[in-house]
Amino acid sequence: MKGLLKFLSPFSPDQSGAVAALYTYGGIIVICDAGGCTGNICGFDEPRWFGAKSAVFSAGLRDMDAILGRDDKLIEKLKSASDQLGGSFAAIIGTPVPAVIATDYKALKRMAEKKCKMPILTIECTGTRLYDEGAETAYLDLFRTFAGEKTGNENAVGILGLIPLDVNRLEVKELLDKRYKDEGFENVYCYGMGDGLDAVRNAGCVKKNIVVSPAALKTAKYLEETYGTPYETEFPLLEEELKEQLSTLAAKKVLVVHQQVMANEIRKKLHTAGAAEVICGTWFMKHPELSEEGDMFFDTENGFIDYVMSGGFDAVVGDHMFRRALRNFEGRFIDSDHFAVSGTLW
Repeated sequence: MKGLLKFLSPFSPDQSGAVAALYTYGGIIVICDAGGCTGNICGFDEPRWFGAKSAVFSAGLRDMDAILGRDDKLIEKLKSASDQLGGSFAAIIGTPVPAVIATDYKALKRMAEKKCKMPILTIECTGTRLYDEGAETAYLDLFRTFAGEKTGNENAVGILGLIPLDVNRLEVKELLDKRYKDEGFENVYCYGMGDGLDAVRNAGCVKKNIVVSPAALKTAKYLEETYGTPYETEFPLLEEELKEQLSTLAAKKVLVVHQQVMANEIRKKLHTAGAAEVICGTWFMKHPELSEEGDMFFDTENGFIDYVMSGGFDAVVGDHMFRRALRNFEGRFIDSDHFAVSGTLW
């Protein structure tokens, strides 16, 4: 059975990624559900919920609301919230309920913008896909809506893809400021984790973008096509303890399991350390331009276990949750946690 998990926990779904991508921009975020999805997002998938304020609401759909598609009630609730809280925009995030009843998001957007007099983002999530697909859609819609005209060339770098689900940290602004200012940039825009909507409006003026997760790759390409802004992919937040452990894997065959940009950064460190062979695998997006020959995509627990056990690997680098599935693996396991997998922060 493809979706059966006997050892692993379910990974963060697409609506969680969409909320994470929009969490800190000062908008009103409405999760189109009866309450359960909102509880899971705020209780398990969004660690900032416990320390940083954001206007995240459940639509509170009831059975008849879902059956009859009472979009007017949702719009009235949103109008009431916007009147009380203000906000630069509102976002309506899909869940399995609107997916099942085939909610017309374009109509919902038009109705909400007419009533609330503000930009409305509608992110069509289904709850059946993984967090990176929801984040990808939200990033792209956000920048398409708010990135302004190119008014000049600023000696600045933009960091795309910064959400806890991908980078496993809450405090990244100071680290990234130091890293890229040491390289000669005057300003560092940490979109979504340190810098808000003003940085997005100024996105056309930056010198280059750094993509730290596959979910932001489509947005980086959009900014390149629209403003001519080049982009690079790298993960500048590897912890020192992990680097030290990677340096001990000379002449070893290693499997790295993570999101692709992070996995590729670990691969670079392993090649520098003299690893004999490094293969990267992921359960999430697998872009050809981020892949090398032999890289793997996993979509079943049994397939993952069989591949590792028959692959002749000396070591596996990945989230500690994968240890549960690899109980019979006799090689070395090095933890590199992924919040979307285990809910563990560095």
